[in-house]
Amino acid sequence: MSNVEARPQEVVCTTSRGAGIQVLEPRDVPLGGPRAMSVRRTLPQRALSLIGAWCFLDHYGPDDVASTGGMDVPPHPHTGLATVSWLFSGEIEHRDSAGHTARIGPGALSLMTAGAGISHSERSTAQTTTLHGVQMWVALPEIARFGERSFDRYEPPVVQGEGYRAQVFLGSALGGSSPITTPTDLLGAEVVLEAGAGVTVDQPGFELGVLVDSGEVTMSGSPVPAGHLGFREAREETLVIEAGERGARVVLFGGPPFGEEIVMWWNFVGRDHDEIVEFRRAWQREIGAETGGPHRPRFDLPNDPGPALPAPELPPVRIRPRAARRSL
Repeated sequence: MSNVEARPQEVVCTTSRGAGIQVLEPRDVPLGGPRAMSVRRTLPQRALSLIGAWCFLDHYGPDDVASTGGMDVPPHPHTGLATVSWLFSGEIEHRDSAGHTARIGPGALSLMTAGAGISHSERSTAQTTTLHGVQMWVALPEIARFGERSFDRYEPPVVQGEGYRAQVFLGSALGGSSPITTPTDLLGAEVVLEAGAGVTVDQPGFELGVLVDSGEVTMSGSPVPAGHLGFREAREETLVIEAGERGARVVLFGGPPFGEEIVMWWNFVGRDHDEIVEFRRAWQREIGAETGGPHRPRFDLPNDPGPALPAPELPPVRIRPRAARRSL
């Protein structure tokens, strides 16, 4: 998914440090006009920019496609990151400039690795009536960020325990394990909890995030309401997630502290302001936005009905990365 904010700000993302459980409120970001679909963004924020290598989280729906038109994101670029799509309902058609096409539905991981650069489009299908899910971005480490572009799809089996069921789409937890390999250790899972039930997550050294899709939970005793994101710094002890009286569905994710500082602007992840400037300039050249010329073949998406999305204007300030801070 693209960051379609008209005036995105550069964000310097560093590993976080804090005590106890942090609870972050979402902010609404529209994907189009006044009646269009909107998303609830919980990452990055000023208080927290990374959870492991996870650097971006949009939560959307349940969205009535008949009222909003659903998702209609034209071709746009990414660099230095991987996108993770996970749906609860509906279907999205994905097309990218590496030649991959896929229909993304509930219960299946869609992982697109941008490497040095890729473009893609995302549109809900004509059969979709309700769209509901998350899209997340993972920052690629220095050793991988100029690597090959790729696309992976995986349908994790449902694992069940006392009062819960889970699908682990990245990493290993709660009796499930994903075969997808990533350049940094990651955890990603959908967990559905019955009323009053709980799970114990044993991930020593991982920063952990819990996005509450429905219901309410506590994280080691700290309440996290629906739509909010709970964060726990990297520790050795276990994390206990417990549902309230209505049960809950959450997305559990995390990883070791990233340890590299990044600059993120629009759909680009780089290491400093100058890289972001160059990424933007290259994209504008590719789509002919600076010269008025046609798309170059690398960014022509087969059978895509719309033109590419031009980059917004850069902010009038230069952002300098700070030294990375490691969680304790």
